[in-house]
Amino acid sequence: MIVERLDEGWSVRGVSGVPEAHEGGAVAARVPGSVHADLLRARMIPDPYVGTNEAELAWMHGVAWQYTRELRTAAPQEGERVDLVFEGLDTVATVALGGDELGRTANMHRTYRFDVGRLLTAEGADLSVTFAPALEHARAQEQVLGARPHTNAHPYNAIRKAAFGFGWDWGPDLQTAGLWRPVTLQRWRTARLASVRPLVTLDDDGIGRVVVHAEIERAPGVSGPFTLTATVGDGSDQVTGTSTVGDRDTATLTLTVPGAPVWWPVGHGTQPLVALSISLLHDDRTVDASGHRIGFRSVRVDEPVDDTGRGFGLVVNGRPVFVRGVNWVPDEALLTGLTRDHYEVAVRRAVAANANLLRVWGGGVYESREFYETCDELGVLVWQDFALACAAYAEEEPLRREILAEARENVTRLSPHPSLVLWNGGNENLWHHEIRGWDEQLAGRSWGHGYCTDEFPRLLRELDPTRPYLMGSPSSPGHDASDVPPNDEHHGIRHEWDVWNSLDYTAHHEHVPRFCAEFGWQAPPAWSTLLHALDGQPPSKASPAFESHQKANRGTAKLDAGLEAHFGLPEDFGDWHWATQLNQARATAFAIEHFRASAPRTRGCVLWQLNDCWPVTSWSMVDASGRLKPAWFALRRAYAPRLLSVRPRGDGLEVVVVNDSDEPFAGVLTLRRIAFDGSVQAGVSVRHDVPARSTQALGVPPALATPSDPAAETLVAEALPVGVPATGVLRATHLFARDRDLTYESRPWRASTRKTRDGYAVTVTARSFSRDVTVLADRAHPDAVVDEALVTLLAGESFTFRVRTPGPVPTEVLIGPDVLRSANDLVPVIRPAARQPLPAP
Repeated sequence: MIVERLDEGWSVRGVSGVPEAHEGGAVAARVPGSVHADLLRARMIPDPYVGTNEAELAWMHGVAWQYTRELRTAAPQEGERVDLVFEGLDTVATVALGGDELGRTANMHRTYRFDVGRLLTAEGADLSVTFAPALEHARAQEQVLGARPHTNAHPYNAIRKAAFGFGWDWGPDLQTAGLWRPVTLQRWRTARLASVRPLVTLDDDGIGRVVVHAEIERAPGVSGPFTLTATVGDGSDQVTGTSTVGDRDTATLTLTVPGAPVWWPVGHGTQPLVALSISLLHDDRTVDASGHRIGFRSVRVDEPVDDTGRGFGLVVNGRPVFVRGVNWVPDEALLTGLTRDHYEVAVRRAVAANANLLRVWGGGVYESREFYETCDELGVLVWQDFALACAAYAEEEPLRREILAEARENVTRLSPHPSLVLWNGGNENLWHHEIRGWDEQLAGRSWGHGYCTDEFPRLLRELDPTRPYLMGSPSSPGHDASDVPPNDEHHGIRHEWDVWNSLDYTAHHEHVPRFCAEFGWQAPPAWSTLLHALDGQPPSKASPAFESHQKANRGTAKLDAGLEAHFGLPEDFGDWHWATQLNQARATAFAIEHFRASAPRTRGCVLWQLNDCWPVTSWSMVDASGRLKPAWFALRRAYAPRLLSVRPRGDGLEVVVVNDSDEPFAGVLTLRRIAFDGSVQAGVSVRHDVPARSTQALGVPPALATPSDPAAETLVAEALPVGVPATGVLRATHLFARDRDLTYESRPWRASTRKTRDGYAVTVTARSFSRDVTVLADRAHPDAVVDEALVTLLAGESFTFRVRTPGPVPTEVLIGPDVLRSANDLVPVIRPAARQPLPAP
């Protein structure tokens, strides 16, 4: 097969619905790409990510756009087939070549292939793709199928376009259009591999198995037998098998690999990837071939039943894996510019935060090959939702046909990747049906129940029985929703959103889910990212630009309520910005420590969310500019393989030692109750001995759990492994009151700087208890990066932050009050003369 990329030579223009004020000619287009990105490069629209431009570009929702280019290529030779292949059309498209319509599409999640050989001439012909407004199509389909409930201003559930593209509580309403994935011209003879589906497993005895399923498309008039060959490995370790392609143009062959190299999730072992080569032969001549890199591993879901309900956990290669996950949303609202390097940087941020799983959320897209290959290489498990989210979906045609076609294609496409370990029937559809009164709204109409309970599991039994399936998130597997609610904490998968929506984050302690797949707390993006998004408007919660980049319902009010509970409410916007970022970090650590300390009842958690698709106040750990929020550092600490956590137990306290490593963790646990001035009020040392992949809870003696002055003391727990130097100490601190009632000293430290090869070292030495000391590096320079954050120092302790900068930065700025921050800064600024004390968290 000869493949020609059709990336160059495209232009795009509006062909109908363009307001007079925005009329213009065609502009150069990049493919893959989107109309918004093309018009932005041509300076025909303002940046949709800054100011209030998103709303000002709403006129684009009603425009039909046409991409064109000349297709000049040789006409097919005798016996040659030429296909025009679109890997992603966003979304309602009419494709034409030389004035002849090739077809119409209405699904951005599918690949489309057109036989164009009869239309090709040496003189060339115009290739055009015309996109009708997606919103117009969705509204028309809603009229045909009947309105169904959803969580948006637009009927995104009536069209097969990524739901987030119509706006979400963290995403803009841009309604993109364009050739968002590659376009190619493919020439082939005799036959081609229409699909290849390698299913790779690992037996308990270490034998690897590769079952290759292939579908063949023959050129017209071609007869005779075909042979399918598959080879695993290279050199002397090769294993090869063959199979004859029958009259049905399908073939299956099985390869067994004794002593196969085992692919493990990150933190559990290595990730060896093995070459798999597949060839299609006719008359002993190779007519098509396919290559993959595969990994040998087994995966199953463990759902133990006990006195309180049914658990849920992942088991990989026979080993239970505590999931330390983060939810993944599309990393770019315009779905452009996402290269292999981009994905690698993004996924490495998750690995650096000690995460071992990414959940590809159902309101986004089925991610690219580059995303999955990156996860394969780094050992990151992937939970993939089918692309249904927070809505009722018609089960009638034409929507049913499209949903099942995209599911079939993507199950096949993603089958080679060892990182993919779970398919999920959709996001929050089952739950919303129960809690939002859909039955009355639906009046008997279908709502998608058949997809998640029948169609998807049946399709997986046919195409990929090697991976487990979850009918929905949240859900209570094995139970009808009328008997056990989908979000029941005692069964299956839970989403915990009451905490953010109406409670303080400390309310996480009230529930011990079997597995929590969504939870989180908001904060604005980093300061430099926010200033760029505000487009020159003064930073203020009342700024129209700030409000346009806060999409959550009453989001800023909820941020304020969360601050009031812990710090009070700062009046200065800079203090408010720091306080919200700090509160997000606290909420992140609190929830994760609770879930991990609750193992083995709780078998995993997946934080909402890792990333952003544009600059926005959201639940992300990394903002849209790639800047790490303080919460990312809290995530890294909370997801570390070994962790100390102090939490309530009855009327007292306990220290939980978490050891999610392959080695036992034994040593000395030291507990001290220390005044803010550094004086030790009480102390004790005990042994800890935690087996691999286990937790141990140790009670705190009353003399240590009961402070003399709750406003000026902290409990410090430190675990020192036997034979490990002091740098290996794990520490946790517990305060006996909330920040707003503590007698912090403001900025109780001495700070100094020194120049380093790539920036500066900032050393902070505390003279009194200093909580969550952080260098907000981007406030010193937009491109500055710091290596650590949220460092708590006892009196007399020092810590050195390493700050990388692109050039000189005034040292007084690096240690000034806008850059060098802590929790101590906030309370004296806002603490009234008298306040009723709050209970300790």
